[in-house]
Amino acid sequence: MRFTEDRVSSPNPEEISTESVAPARRRMNTAERKRQILDRAIQFFARYGIDGQLRNLTKELGVTHTLLYHYFPTKDALIQEVYKEVFESRWKPEWEQLLDDEKLTPEEKFIAFYIDYSNTVLTYDFVRILIFSGLSDHSISDRFFELIRLRLLPRLIRETRKFCKRPSTSKPSERELEFLMGLHGGIFYIGMRRWIYGQAIYAADIPDTQEEIIRDRVQSYLQSAKTIFA
Repeated sequence: MRFTEDRVSSPNPEEISTESVAPARRRMNTAERKRQILDRAIQFFARYGIDGQLRNLTKELGVTHTLLYHYFPTKDALIQEVYKEVFESRWKPEWEQLLDDEKLTPEEKFIAFYIDYSNTVLTYDFVRILIFSGLSDHSISDRFFELIRLRLLPRLIRETRKFCKRPSTSKPSERELEFLMGLHGGIFYIGMRRWIYGQAIYAADIPDTQEEIIRDRVQSYLQSAKTIFA
């Protein structure tokens, strides 16, 4: 009597469907989940504004309100974290050190500062969240402009006066501040044209166009200040 051995053939590894061996999704730890929520919240507020409803954010994240509120108990708490991440974290103490550097001329300081400032802040999320905040509760825009008023404007006025060969110890006048904000706002408008209006700056295909624009505006501001405030 012949006995036969039944064999079960092994499947070819190349024929195994990748869907059947999909790796299990790794569970996020607390820090990773909070980071994910914050990153998506920044994108959400930049796209829809500060008044965007959190229920829409939770839908985009695929999480429950309960989980969102576990990490951020209120919408204001979430917005404060967005401010720290998008605005405070990009603030460079080197800007103040640069403007206080006695080895540089006022023009060199202005140009170097505004080139680095524009490269740092004129991003999609920064520009749009700042504008949306100004159109709603001002919670972010007021804090940021106060930071500018305290740490930048006095230094920029001082350097403007040095360029004009004027005494630099008195309190900045409202006229000086408004004239300076014309320069500051003009540079910020580069970001607004790009991220609010969807308009490219002229000659955008030419390398270092933005730096050339900043140089032109700084030089125009300083020469005009010399004429106006001499």
